[in-house]
Amino acid sequence: MELMFARPEIETPSGLKAASVLTSVYNESKFRTILPKLYTSPIETIFCPDPNQGLYCQLLFGLIQRDEVVRVGSLFASTVLRGIKFLENHWQELSYDIKTGRLSDWITDSGCRNAASLVMKPNPEQADLIENISNSKSWEGIVTKLWPKARYISCVCTGVMRQYIAELEFYCRGLPLVSTFYACSEALCGINLEPLCKPCDVSYTFLPNMAYFEFLPVENDHDESIEMKRNDEDTELVDLVNVKVGQCYELVVSTCAGLYRYKVGDVLMVSGFYNNAPQFQFVERKNVILNVDQEKTSETDLFKAVIEAKALLDPLGFILTEYTSYVDTSSAPGHYVLFWEIKGKEGKHCKELDPKIMVECCTRMEESLHYTYKIYRKRNIIAALETRVVKQGSFEALMDYYVSKGTSLSQYKKPNCIKSEEALKILDSRVIGKYFSPKSPL
Repeated sequence: MELMFARPEIETPSGLKAASVLTSVYNESKFRTILPKLYTSPIETIFCPDPNQGLYCQLLFGLIQRDEVVRVGSLFASTVLRGIKFLENHWQELSYDIKTGRLSDWITDSGCRNAASLVMKPNPEQADLIENISNSKSWEGIVTKLWPKARYISCVCTGVMRQYIAELEFYCRGLPLVSTFYACSEALCGINLEPLCKPCDVSYTFLPNMAYFEFLPVENDHDESIEMKRNDEDTELVDLVNVKVGQCYELVVSTCAGLYRYKVGDVLMVSGFYNNAPQFQFVERKNVILNVDQEKTSETDLFKAVIEAKALLDPLGFILTEYTSYVDTSSAPGHYVLFWEIKGKEGKHCKELDPKIMVECCTRMEESLHYTYKIYRKRNIIAALETRVVKQGSFEALMDYYVSKGTSLSQYKKPNCIKSEEALKILDSRVIGKYFSPKSPL
């Protein structure tokens, strides 16, 4: 059961058709031929113009064929979780459709309805089983219960997706999380030769026949955040065969499609070699940082701080399901703001949070940030870090906003640093608690 979503083709000013890579794949006759043999989702659900209708129908077909599903996944971990949370909100309706053999009236897309009419028939026994499984107090291990023959979860869970690992492990209970390949819009870069390794250990072996790869060295500066060397033009590019283990690089590609020394924006670290082929671990996206003055907090810095803080919630039965951040400069001095969405391990809704614990989380994050941040904080160049807890579904609303602006649900990557005023309004309108670090970090 692969959750797949195509974006409509667009026409350039010169009259050329343009589409995302995945949409092009889904349009190929070879893919359409193998689709019904390998996947639970009919092509009509993949090309449904309404992502919610498409998602509902893909989950419906996946549940109808639950005894045949051996793999569950999507391109990114965030999409898999979106599917699980959507199922959490709609399992009763889905069960009713399976019981009656009728598709819900709000599914108005003709392609989805036609596809459903070919396979749906009343199945009260299957519906009752799904209801009994879904109507449990805790959804821990729900994927293995609903799809008992599933052997692994297939999705990218490295880079910005690593923040979803803990939540995926909660829902999937013991199933391996498999990141099979590393690709970007510019090229297919590498494959994971040890697919069953832990997500934190994933390395991608680069394939030199996919593109011409070069690497721009990056270095760790004194404040522990990764920085590009001061002048890219004066830095010599390194060929694929000359990279060094432990060194970080920004990926640069030249392709047959016409890209010449194009900076992808991904920072990678050489983790080893397979024969003579270098292997890379994804570190972060370049320039995804928070910056009040000149402290430059990277995506990795922020991730490490959040991991340290959320450890306080785990023993209390809470899960940090989503987070993002922005720099609030509406008052002086400016300060970091983190939006957290939290839920209880048992039950759909989060029980009341202890304000003292949340304040301690703010303190823990500040103590985990780099040296320069701490110095600026002590000197009051940066004000106290703030955490805003938002109600359930807030990040789904954020995803819906970006999808409405043209982002594919399959390829959605939640921004770790919010820059859109509209996106900020969506989260701010759903805040249910605000907490501040009470003191400067040591």
